[in-house]
Amino acid sequence: MNENKIRILIVDDERSNLTTLNHILKPSYSTLNAIDGKMALEIAKKAMPDLILLDIVMPGISGYEVLSILKNDEATCRIPVIIITALDSADDEEKGLNLGAADYITKPFHETVVKARVKTHLQMAAYIREIERFGMTDMLTGLPNKRSFNERISAEWNRAIREGEPLSILMIDLDDFKFYNDTYGHLQGDVILAKVASVLNSVVKRGGDFVCRWGGEEFAALLSNTDLESAHHVAESVRQEIEKTEVAYHDDQMTSVTVSIGIQCETPIMGGNLQEFIAKADGLLYTAKKSGKNRVCFLKPE
Repeated sequence: MNENKIRILIVDDERSNLTTLNHILKPSYSTLNAIDGKMALEIAKKAMPDLILLDIVMPGISGYEVLSILKNDEATCRIPVIIITALDSADDEEKGLNLGAADYITKPFHETVVKARVKTHLQMAAYIREIERFGMTDMLTGLPNKRSFNERISAEWNRAIREGEPLSILMIDLDDFKFYNDTYGHLQGDVILAKVASVLNSVVKRGGDFVCRWGGEEFAALLSNTDLESAHHVAESVRQEIEKTEVAYHDDQMTSVTVSIGIQCETPIMGGNLQEFIAKADGLLYTAKKSGKNRVCFLKPE
C-alpha cells in the first residue's frame, strides 16, 4: 500500500484539532480538511478519501447525521469512518458503531493511538477491497466478471432512467470456440480468451464504458449514453480488431478467431425490464450466429 497516495479527510470544527491531526498524519498521508458536516459531505463525494476522521459535535449537521448520510450513499458507504470526539460514554460509542463507524478515538489525541488506529483501518479496508476485487474479477482475463457486470448494469440502468439517456449493450461470443479448443488445446484456448479481453479493453475504452467476461467464451460490453449508431460503430471496431488479431502457437504458427455480436439499445424508462434488455441482446447474438457468424446483429428502431 503506497501511503503517499492515501487520502484522509479530517472533519472537525475546532481549528486546533485539525492542526494537531494534520501534524500527526501529514508525514505519512495526504490530508483533506472540513470544518462542518456540509463541507465534509461535499469533499467526501468529490475526493473519495480512503479514510474519514469525523467529529460528532459540530454546528449545523452533526457528525452522527454525516455518518448516516455517508453510510446510506452507495458511493461513500465503504469509506471507513473513525469517530473523533470528547464524548466517551458507552451510549455515544454504541450509537456511532450502530451507524457504521469503524472505530472511536477520544480527545485529547495521543499520537501513537491515532497512528495505530488509522493504520489498522486502512490495512483492513485494503484487505477488504482485495477480497472484493477477486470476487468481482475473472482471474483468466483480468476483466470484471458477470457478478460485477450485474451490479454495474443495474446502476447504469437507473442512471439512464434519471438522465433520459440511451444505454447500449453488446453481447460478444467467440465463433466455433469448441473447435478451436479441440484443435489447439485448452491452454491455447485460454491464451486466445485473454487476447480477446485485451482487444476489448483497447477498443471499448471510454470512461463510462464497462467490459466483462460473461462466462465461457462470451463477453459483454456496456456502453453508457450511447445510441444505436455509435454502439454499432464500437461493435464493428471490436469485430474487425479481433478478426485481424493473431496469437502465436508452437513453431511460430499463428491462430486467430472471430466473434459474433448482438447489440441492444434502449432509452430506459421507469418500470422498464432490465432482464429483458439483456435477453434481447443475447437473442440478437444468437441471430448473428445463425446468420453466418463473424458479424454484428441489431434491430433497427421502428
